[in-house]
Amino acid sequence: MITPVILCGGSGTRLWPLSRKSYPKQFVPLVGETTLFQGSARRMTGEGFDKPVVITNSDFRFIVTEQLTEVGIDPGAILIEPEGRNTAPAVLAAALHLHAKDPEAIMLVAPSDHVVPDAAAFQAAVRVGLEAVEAGQLVTFGIKPTRAETGYGYLELSGQPDGRPVALKRFVEKPDAARAEEMVAAGSFMWNAGIFLFKAKDIIAAFEKYAANLMTPVQNALDAGTVDLGFCRLGPDAWAGAEDISIDYAVMEKADNLSVVPFDGGWSDLGGWDAVWRENDKDENGVLLSGEATSIDCENSLLRSDSDRMEIVGIGLKNVMAVAMNDAVLIADMDRAQDVKKAVDALKKKGAAQATHFPKDHRPWGWFESLVIANRFQVKRIHVHPGAALSLQSHHHRAEHWIVVEGTAEVTIDDKVQLVTENQSVFIPLGAVHRMKNPGKVPMVLIEVQTGSYLGEDDIIRYEDVYSRGQGAKG
Repeated sequence: MITPVILCGGSGTRLWPLSRKSYPKQFVPLVGETTLFQGSARRMTGEGFDKPVVITNSDFRFIVTEQLTEVGIDPGAILIEPEGRNTAPAVLAAALHLHAKDPEAIMLVAPSDHVVPDAAAFQAAVRVGLEAVEAGQLVTFGIKPTRAETGYGYLELSGQPDGRPVALKRFVEKPDAARAEEMVAAGSFMWNAGIFLFKAKDIIAAFEKYAANLMTPVQNALDAGTVDLGFCRLGPDAWAGAEDISIDYAVMEKADNLSVVPFDGGWSDLGGWDAVWRENDKDENGVLLSGEATSIDCENSLLRSDSDRMEIVGIGLKNVMAVAMNDAVLIADMDRAQDVKKAVDALKKKGAAQATHFPKDHRPWGWFESLVIANRFQVKRIHVHPGAALSLQSHHHRAEHWIVVEGTAEVTIDDKVQLVTENQSVFIPLGAVHRMKNPGKVPMVLIEVQTGSYLGEDDIIRYEDVYSRGQGAKG
């Protein structure tokens, strides 16, 4: 059996404003109806595949389980990184975890935010790689280039690809345009997809040989891990001692037992809005429209609205990408797609919340979004899943008014429990211990009006929580 190991901690800043640190691109439908994460998980299911191991962070843990359940995948182990330390510690943690259960475990490591339209072809390539894995090789997958791309690293093969595993000659950093043209013409260079197949014991041996400094902190983090609600939280103190380094730099560029399986079934890392434009169906003028978007005499452009309250209209645009959300709008030349990261950096410097925080805040019980924020009041829309409940909590600095607009809420205020239905409201005084629950079988939606001297999400004291969160904004 092959165990998929899905790396699910990136922030995808080049797809801002849709992708942000608090809710990155892997959890969003960008190509097709499912999210990138769901697509990644689904193409590694079926005959020969075990339950996935997902490596993510605390804020995404419930999103991961929810999205896997939505597509009928039973979550396996979910390892929670206390902080991002790049791919090398993450892969090593998964390898040590699997090796402890099965010394012959085979792991397929893949990012959670790539697009591979032909899942059958991908699985066929994985089966080709198993031959090399059984011989003790570390296998990586090389993508046949379709253009002289300067945004990807490349793999130079020791010979021309013939569909079988080929020995890797060397890794090549992202090239300039002229060098990219030369490599594509040569035919022996492939894009580096960052997808790997190997036995857990073989990658552990490679770490011991080439990155031994990672072994102790990562093993200690696993040993100090705590389990709650099926998640394994790695020990934070030990994890902090692991070097922040990619698996390519730590191991792969040094190892002498690497094989490459060529793959030409279609692939994209969706590393920018230009990639989203390429991977989706467009109209006869080369225009991609998403959401509440209208095009008039536009060519080769992307117009996208991710808000039902924001209509975006393009007139006479050529080679332009325009993305609108409730709190931010991006407009840029398509050729500058890789520079969107610069915009995020500029927003961070000026302290703009839009740089990292998504307007819709996802929680294990549902989500909320702020509709109005002022000096001493805030208005939110809160969506609670059927059967879900918020924590039993209180606030030091604010009172709250709840107005149910869809479904029914079971509301606890101190010692009183009551049902509040559509068009009814309830007041929660400052300092009152309270809880909101959806006892029904349909989503419950309410409007919350907060009033007080401080309205930050960290003004919360949790007394009970079915999701085992601690104190703080998200726990």
